[in-house]
Amino acid sequence: MSHAFAAHGAYALSFVIDILDHGRVKPLEIAAAKCCGICARTGCRSMTEAAPSGSAFWRFSVGFYRKGGVAEACIRLQDEKKVDVNLLLFLLWQAALGRVLSEHEVEELERQIAPWRNATVIPLRTVRRALKPAPGLVSAPAAELFRTRIKAVELEAERLQQEAMEELARSFPHGRKVSSIADAARASLASYAMICRTSFPEPEIATLLAALGSPELKLEE
Repeated sequence: MSHAFAAHGAYALSFVIDILDHGRVKPLEIAAAKCCGICARTGCRSMTEAAPSGSAFWRFSVGFYRKGGVAEACIRLQDEKKVDVNLLLFLLWQAALGRVLSEHEVEELERQIAPWRNATVIPLRTVRRALKPAPGLVSAPAAELFRTRIKAVELEAERLQQEAMEELARSFPHGRKVSSIADAARASLASYAMICRTSFPEPEIATLLAALGSPELKLEE
């Protein structure tokens, strides 16, 4: 382990302990978060079991994430292309509502959500991933329980990010209206890829578009 990684891990661990010790997430919230969340992470697909409650964006995300291949596509885009899955899902939600976002609008969204993501979601993810498999010293059951608590806080951080993003969408309208959901999704994802200075692989895009066109997917603003 490099000194830089160790230093970052120490910061992340202190961040998690501070949250757990000071009760910033209530026990009932932790219990609820255990069975819901975006969780586009290797080996973690708990959103497929999430209850369809919360904000309109959250309910869309829960339903969408359950579609075949979506979890895997999100994981690959996150790990290989460094996308923010919440932002990815936001663009797809807006596309499903007939809105396409420009590169400038996506870049502005990224600017606004990055501080929260970098201060909460990423440090929590760092600790959670470091605990699988768990290092020695602590028993495996105790380490897994601790990891589950961290995952719950991480999922709550992501839910709060989604709620804030929905408020941003309500406070000022994003994008322009279009008639084709698929065209809106492709254009918005292309804008996101541009600000990421990369391209998104077509198999993942095709999987997401197929799920977005599912007649069972419920939409609401």
